[in-house]
Parts: sequence; C-alpha cells; structure tokens
Amino acid sequence: MGHESEAAPTVCRIGAVIGLAEEGAEEYIRLHADVWPDVLDALRNANVSNYSIFRRGDLLFSYMEYGGSDLAADMAGMAADPATKRWWDVVMPLQRTLRASAGDDWWAPMEEVFHLD
Repeated sequence: MGHESEAAPTVCRIGAVIGLAEEGAEEYIRLHADVWPDVLDALRNANVSNYSIFRRGDLLFSYMEYGGSDLAADMAGMAADPATKRWWDVVMPLQRTLRASAGDDWWAPMEEVFHLD
C-alpha cells in the first residue's frame, strides 16, 4: 500500500537590482507602502512569495521566491495582467534600468553566490 507523493516544489530564489530616480524616490516609496491589491494578487497567482524590495540611496534590490514549475509562463501571465500593466506604467518612470541592452530584463538579475537555510 505505497502512497505516491508528489515532490515538494523547489523554491527558486531570485534577486535583482535597478536604479531609482532621485526625483521619483519619495513617490516610489509611497506607492510601495500601499501596493494595489490586484497587483499583489497577480504576484501570488504567479507563484511569487516572500517578495521584498530594499533601498540604498538610488539603488533598489529585490528578492523574491518562486514556487511554481514554469517561471517564464508565470512571469508572462503576470505581465499580461491589466492591473500589473497599470502598476508598471506608474512605477517604471521612477526607476532607472541597469540593463546593458534593450533585450535585457528591466530589473538586472543577480547571481546567487551564497545561501544559508
């Protein structure tokens, strides 16, 4: 009577950085103090959890954990969400991308070099 069990999903830790426009810093902080509920729902629906954004001067560092099985599909679904699109229209002008070319991610991904559970 063996029970087949599904393996627990592997959590993927994702860190990224972006610049913050000095003239938009106050507005960026204000917006993130009260993120729109539909945007939070879109993040959760995309299997994102434990999401934080940290600031040091004009640099923002984000950390999130992804618990789904298809990161690209979940991120594409979130990007297609109407509330998320409106949110990005508001916050993107307050950010300064660090990408090297137009094909790169808006937030620059980081390589994990150490982790302690």
